[in-house]
Amino acid sequence: QVQLVESGGGLVQAGDSLRLSCAASGRTFSSYAMGWFRQTPGKEREFVSTVTRTGASTYYADSVKGRFTMSRDNAKNTVYLQMNSLKPEDTAVYYCAAGSFGSRSTAYSYWGQGTQVTVSS
Repeated sequence: QVQLVESGGGLVQAGDSLRLSCAASGRTFSSYAMGWFRQTPGKEREFVSTVTRTGASTYYADSVKGRFTMSRDNAKNTVYLQMNSLKPEDTAVYYCAAGSFGSRSTAYSYWGQGTQVTVSS
């Protein structure tokens, strides 16, 4: 079992950057692909990015490609989401998840509690 805790969210202006972190408990962190998703009120949870167990490969939603970078440090049991050139439409609660590599939320078994990112125009 894995417990996930996100941090790094906040209020920023359009064009700014933020780095989200997700710390995982347990010794099996490197056994899981990791994903970032986001959700706004009244909408379904939306895929943002995913990284393989080793960190060798990543995959991004078109809406964030070229602006967001996902990485992981298995020695620190932590995954990151570097978000640059933020836009108001990036405003959401961001969740990290552990599971299988992919863009579907059903591929992930474990979820964090989320961290709010708000981008003002």
